Amino acid sequence: MRSDHSPEIEDSGFLSLTPERARVLLLVAARPATFALSAIVVLVLVTLFAAGSAMAGAAGAVAASWLALHQVPLVIGKTTLGLFPLLPTALLLGAAGRESYRAVTPNSSRTEIGWVFGAALGGPLLLTAVCLAVAEDASAVVALQPPDTLAAFGWVIFLHLGAAGTGVALRMRRRMFDLLRAPEWVIAGIYGAGSTVLRLFGCAAAVTVVSFLAHWGDIGDTYRSAGNAWGFIGLTLLSLAYLPNVVLGAVGVLLGAGANFGAASIGLFGVVGGPVPAVPVMAAVPTGPASAWWAALLLIPAAVGVLGGIDAGRTSGDRLTAPWATLTSAGAATLLLVVFGALAGGELGTFGRVGLELPIFALVSFGWLACAGYVGLVCARYFIAPVGATLPVSDDYDDYDEDYDTDADYDYDDDYDSDGYRDYADDDYHEDDYREDDDYDDDGYYGHDSYYDDDPDALDAELVDDPPKLTTAPRQTPPDIVDAEVVEADPDFDSRADRRR
Repeated sequence: MRSDHSPEIEDSGFLSLTPERARVLLLVAARPATFALSAIVVLVLVTLFAAGSAMAGAAGAVAASWLALHQVPLVIGKTTLGLFPLLPTALLLGAAGRESYRAVTPNSSRTEIGWVFGAALGGPLLLTAVCLAVAEDASAVVALQPPDTLAAFGWVIFLHLGAAGTGVALRMRRRMFDLLRAPEWVIAGIYGAGSTVLRLFGCAAAVTVVSFLAHWGDIGDTYRSAGNAWGFIGLTLLSLAYLPNVVLGAVGVLLGAGANFGAASIGLFGVVGGPVPAVPVMAAVPTGPASAWWAALLLIPAAVGVLGGIDAGRTSGDRLTAPWATLTSAGAATLLLVVFGALAGGELGTFGRVGLELPIFALVSFGWLACAGYVGLVCARYFIAPVGATLPVSDDYDDYDEDYDTDADYDYDDDYDSDGYRDYADDDYHEDDYREDDDYDDDGYYGHDSYYDDDPDALDAELVDDPPKLTTAPRQTPPDIVDAEVVEADPDFDSRADRRR
């Protein structure tokens, strides 16, 4: 939104709601939620049509899907569902964060920011209230128990507030850092945490793909229960939607915390067998005893932590005795991983709880990233960028600047006209005072060529070609400096020839 209004209008409550701003706020409140709800309606109708079911429970299915999109636990019959796919949730929150990002500017006022947050929460909360009422009415038709109202509103507020806050913070990050007066090591640590989390996700995704390829035959077995083409498409879409959950589980395994699937569990040092959901995405979960070479996968989080420490060493003034940016990066990355891990887990009917052991996951995450990050900091200090190292600066330019006389010391304006040509009007110019052209040589000088050669009082000049040497990054090369001595002209010299030259 534009912030070119006066402060009186910006801080005057409802008077600041201009038509242009209202349109932007309407997009923030309605566009992500409308697209999500439209996709849910289409998906529910296609599913019911493919299954040949009646449309009586369509409204209840749409309401339950909206709540599941926000990770609200549901009870269908006697089965508790708290593990929902993260991909649709991530797409919705990404769209909401993008709308909030585009709705503000770095100079937006507090009133504008408040309007954006209100719009970002108002639209989803309104739809949630409608879906709660529909779900309660549909409980008489389908086996869907009305969810907890406080839990539903709490999840919606938490997710959309986080999305809007992230979008606004990214847009106004410089202003926020200035207002908070955050030290430079805090800023460096926050940026380093984001890079560390992305690297861990990338490594975990690569390990997941390798595991898929290693269990390609098991993936084919899971599709045997699909029945027809619609079942094949449904299992494929369901697997893609749960893929971020599997990647987060792989992050926990790589860090050494392990992942639980009810009674079953998997880690780098041991595998406990048990039933797992028969979906293609779960085919990547290894079965059987752990191999000895799995321990080598611990090198992945170690390498990620070292890279984070090197980044902190490059972008901050961390010392070996005070690695504040490194510790901040490890702490912020651990906090993000724990939040994502909590979202990726939950109850899954008769399988029990599926996900990470969050206390152990938080402990090993911080331990790996902090210890390996300190190693990276040591490498950065000794081999890349020692703290306090500065490049030498040459003093030649300073001496040159002090000796250089500006144009203010000279006055040319009185001798030249407005077009930049010499004005001879004030010099008592007379054609009769000048000699004929025969008295001048080819170069326009008066007299013979040997006149200036024999004159002891002529200009004695020396051209200095060597510029000052640079000891740091190259600067603009100064012009050639002429070391000259000006000698007064011979009083017997013809003044008219002087003017001619």
